[in-house]
Amino acid sequence: MSHPFVTRFAPSPTGALHLGHAYAAKVAHDFAARSGGKMILRIDDIDHTRCRDEFILPILRNLAWLGLNWYGVKPDDVTNSHITNPSISRQSHRKAQYQSALKILDNLGLIYPCYLSRRELNEVLSAPHALPSTQVKTDQRSHRMTINTDQLLSSSEQELRRAAGRAPAWRLRMNAALKKAQQMSPNPLSWFDYATGHQLAKPEEFGDVVIARADIAVSYHLSVVVDDALDGINLVTRGKDLAQFTHLHRLLQALLGLPVPEYCHHALVRDATGKRLAKRDSTHELDGMRELNNDPANIFARMPPLPELRPTL
Repeated sequence: MSHPFVTRFAPSPTGALHLGHAYAAKVAHDFAARSGGKMILRIDDIDHTRCRDEFILPILRNLAWLGLNWYGVKPDDVTNSHITNPSISRQSHRKAQYQSALKILDNLGLIYPCYLSRRELNEVLSAPHALPSTQVKTDQRSHRMTINTDQLLSSSEQELRRAAGRAPAWRLRMNAALKKAQQMSPNPLSWFDYATGHQLAKPEEFGDVVIARADIAVSYHLSVVVDDALDGINLVTRGKDLAQFTHLHRLLQALLGLPVPEYCHHALVRDATGKRLAKRDSTHELDGMRELNNDPANIFARMPPLPELRPTL
């Protein structure tokens, strides 16, 4: 570890935390602590269609019970029964920053509105023969979809939908974005992952990806790169299932002029059948374990070991 790590644990308040969340928090906490850095706690609550404030306090209490303190909170301030003045970031307080980032992309001519409904998009997927092969592509390995949706509706139809009050999603013009990024810097987009080493970004695989949803005016991809920059994160720790998105995030960081953190995509905690844990599975919820006075040490013993960090050279 050549420098103090500033990491983050960013749960969404959509339900109870489970063992997988505990492991992700421990990875972020321990890497920061061992390097003399700090772990930021951020509540990813921008999706008002799913997030509930009632889940936030149990998140804080579970972290305190596990002994995973975050930056801005002293150990004496946190107990199993009460938390005073928790220092946390919340996405719901950053809507203006997300809109500013979206405006930058708009000013660069890199985004366009998409008025297609979810049903219409599903119909496009179910009948790809109706469109030129250059407009619709499917990646069977990742089940990602590439669609140039501005070619699917006429200008008059788009205007009718706008006039009717339909809010559009906003998509990134991938080809134009790649050209702009190359103009900004001739060096290839890349990042360093402490688990897998140096990686070359290939965001073109995402096509014209949605960069702001119609219902919440932002996306995970846009919000996470803005959040990490605002919080000063220099090491992003997250599960291997999110590693694929780093290709796109590196492009957004370049376009928005944001700093590039290092990454560590770690293993996922799975159940006895090898299935990834989900919030709907109450068997592994931390709330129930805490009520049963299960020892956190026993819980951590059931998790994968912390990742070994590769040297940066």
